[in-house]
Amino acid sequence: MVQAVLGDSMQILEAQPLSNADLEELGLPWHTDSDNTSYICHEIVEITQEEAQGFYDAANTLYDMYVEAGQYVIDKNLFFELGIPFNLVDAIKNSWEEEVHWHLYGRFDFAGGLGGNPIKLLEFNADTPTLVYETALIQWALLKKNGFSESLQFNNLYEALRENFKRIVTLGADTSNFDSIYEGWKILFSSIEGNLEEENTVRLLEVIAKEAGFQTNFCYAHEAVLDAEEGLSFQGENYEFWFKLIPWESIAIDEPELAQLITAMIQNKNTIFLNPAYTLLFQSKCFLKILWDLFPNHPLLLETSDHPLHIKQVKKHAFGREGESVSILSAQGDVLSSKSGHYENYPAIYQAFAQQNRHKDAFYQPNVFYAYEACGLGFRKGGEILDNLSKFVAHKIKS
Repeated sequence: MVQAVLGDSMQILEAQPLSNADLEELGLPWHTDSDNTSYICHEIVEITQEEAQGFYDAANTLYDMYVEAGQYVIDKNLFFELGIPFNLVDAIKNSWEEEVHWHLYGRFDFAGGLGGNPIKLLEFNADTPTLVYETALIQWALLKKNGFSESLQFNNLYEALRENFKRIVTLGADTSNFDSIYEGWKILFSSIEGNLEEENTVRLLEVIAKEAGFQTNFCYAHEAVLDAEEGLSFQGENYEFWFKLIPWESIAIDEPELAQLITAMIQNKNTIFLNPAYTLLFQSKCFLKILWDLFPNHPLLLETSDHPLHIKQVKKHAFGREGESVSILSAQGDVLSSKSGHYENYPAIYQAFAQQNRHKDAFYQPNVFYAYEACGLGFRKGGEILDNLSKFVAHKIKS
């Protein structure tokens, strides 16, 4: 039975949950968190068609702003200000300048957007975003489980990814000529061995690429063979594309020789990497300051500086995940809430605090995927600083 519950700025439907067996059959075995609670929330956030349109428009507008700001960063040589490791600068420039380095997908994290609260950009996970499985498949299944039409979601992520895979060949909006110009190119998909969530995400993307028409294969990252002159291979077979769910900044810092090798492969034009190296610009939270400098007081942006603000604010570092090394500060700079982490060595930025959508004592953060255009909405539920115990929450559009 589905029961509606009014939140402070939103409406929550208490939903009949998918069983663990259902989730495992759908390819999501990471359904139970370390505290033995369900990762997939037994709720559905109900939104209006106007709110769905608002999220769609916001992500599309912001992506165009990111592209404009990216060119500005490159023209002004602002890599140091973004915390970009020096050994990836050439890879970023080369991938930016040639259109063949196609951005496959990213995920915008927002505040607001419900109950009249304005949408505000928190950050853009442009390089290695997760939640693909949850957004594309799980919330659709939860909708069906509760007797709702699958059309009642802002969620065509699966289809959008399939079309965007084709665009790495067609390099344009129209993919109808894919079959006529596709030359049998192959994509190798890789993740780090031992991380089941990342592996299953990569394997799902491989399935989508295969449906798009590519020849594909999977291996763990350490099994791939990279050569500056010969390109990418696995078990003696060469591949034109490598999708690697490894953050660019991790490659630069933890494996500098690999960063140098990849740069050479890009320069020699024998391998295309997905997502491209330039997505590291967008991934840097310091990019939020660049956006504010270029588009001051834009309604989708929050004031952001590399110095403390004199308002309630959030201190973040250029790179970081799962809420690590994030603090909420008062106007006077006092720490109101914080999460420890391992990212303090990266440059810090200060972003004006934005109130999240709230129901009872929980906060609901909207996440919107972008693959050539905005294409999928989901929510994460947790505290004011979302961490690795946050829950995934599905949504539906009011009929």
